[in-house]
Amino acid sequence: MIFHKFVTVIRAFFNSIANALWERDPIAIMRLEYDRSVEQLQEGRKGLELYRGLVERVVRQTTMGKSQVDKLKAEVKAYLKAGDRETAGKFALQLQKAEADLTQNQEQLKLHEEAYENNLKKIQYAYKQLAEVREKIERYNADLKMTAAEAEIARIAGDLNFDVTTDFGQIEQIIQQKIDTNRGKVRVAADLSSRGVADIKARERVESQLAEDVLQQYEVELGLKSPETTPVVDSNKNLGPATEKNT
Repeated sequence: MIFHKFVTVIRAFFNSIANALWERDPIAIMRLEYDRSVEQLQEGRKGLELYRGLVERVVRQTTMGKSQVDKLKAEVKAYLKAGDRETAGKFALQLQKAEADLTQNQEQLKLHEEAYENNLKKIQYAYKQLAEVREKIERYNADLKMTAAEAEIARIAGDLNFDVTTDFGQIEQIIQQKIDTNRGKVRVAADLSSRGVADIKARERVESQLAEDVLQQYEVELGLKSPETTPVVDSNKNLGPATEKNT
């Protein structure tokens, strides 16, 4: 009773291991079964080859028996024509035995040929089935790899949550803030660089007007223009940037 329980526990243990291996890599198990079936078929083919050798021997015996029967028939016929019935009778007995042996060999040959053809068909069908199994193994292997990749992609896609509440979303917000800050610095630098442009342009206008006034004075002094045609320069004219007037 105890031994029976022990054997049951051992069987259950090895069965659990086998099931775990089966579930872990079913393709490897299928390939192992396929290789085992191929080995069995190869052994069956060797047996069929040996059996065909026996059949060929029966074929040879039957062919030789038929030749022997034909030869003995010719001997009996020849001696009967010669009137030697005693010798013809001896060959007739041999012919009778040869015909019986030939009939037996022909019956055996028929049985062996049928058995060989049946076994040949079985092995051919088994090879066809193995070819289909091999195609299934390759297809299942490809499908398993593809579905495993799809499952992994689905898992990764589920983990990549871009919501602002996730770490990735918070990091993205920080990056955007830094981008905005950098753009702000560029805008401020551009605005500061244009603050003195108005003053520079005003000074350029003043210098240009002063140069024009000096030229007009020289034109009067040189007699190129009369004082009447020379406009009077308004010293209070605003040539620079606008300034506030005191009220």
